[in-house]
Amino acid sequence: MNMRKKFLLVAISTFLCLLVLVLFIIRSSTVTAPKTTTASEPQTARTLPRDTTPDTFDSSLHSIDQPGSPWWIVNKNRPLPAGYIPGDLAVPNVSLRLTASSEQMKLSASIIPSVESFFGAADAAGVPLTFASGYRSEVYQTQLYNGYVARDGQAAADRYSAKPGTSEHQTGLAFDICVRGSACELTTDFASTQAGKWVVEHAHEHGLIIHYLQGKESFTGYDHEPWHLRFVGKELASELKKNGQALEEFLLD
Repeated sequence: MNMRKKFLLVAISTFLCLLVLVLFIIRSSTVTAPKTTTASEPQTARTLPRDTTPDTFDSSLHSIDQPGSPWWIVNKNRPLPAGYIPGDLAVPNVSLRLTASSEQMKLSASIIPSVESFFGAADAAGVPLTFASGYRSEVYQTQLYNGYVARDGQAAADRYSAKPGTSEHQTGLAFDICVRGSACELTTDFASTQAGKWVVEHAHEHGLIIHYLQGKESFTGYDHEPWHLRFVGKELASELKKNGQALEEFLLD
């Protein structure tokens, strides 16, 4: 009888131990189970990697071949159409080197608002400028070029003067400037003047570039001309100012 009681007690004890163990395991599983996040509970914000893709410039925005396009590239290797004359020539309301009746005082009307804004900003900055030369007909460019060749020889003339039919001035989108009140001699000394330095820093704000940059002769085909400005629009002008490239270098290379 004693043996039966002992056996029963052992069995009961074992059962109770197993029961306690099972309950402990169940409780532990419930406590350590992953907590489900509800909509009302705050969630820990995750920091996502930033997009490091650089901004890209749309170089197809305007044509480089279409006459009148702000990005039209005309140079020694890209002549104008024969006999080209812009159909919208007009005189800007700025300080002019010659009388308003002079053909050279004209530009394409499409860029005149930007040109007038540029001259106005220069005046406000205390660097008054004069419009030295704008549109040139092919006939007039022929006279200029032949005169330079006679004076300096063709090899030298080709470094600073365009052959007839290849001058950017004929597009009506380019012009020369000088310091107001000066003899208006176009020399590289202009770059070191207060006016020249201001132009470098602010021309792009009005959609203008110094086309013939120093050190970029292999791209432009011409010596440095700090007085020669070309309209290309604010977007491209700002891009070229930022990266220091010439027009041909950026759009053709």
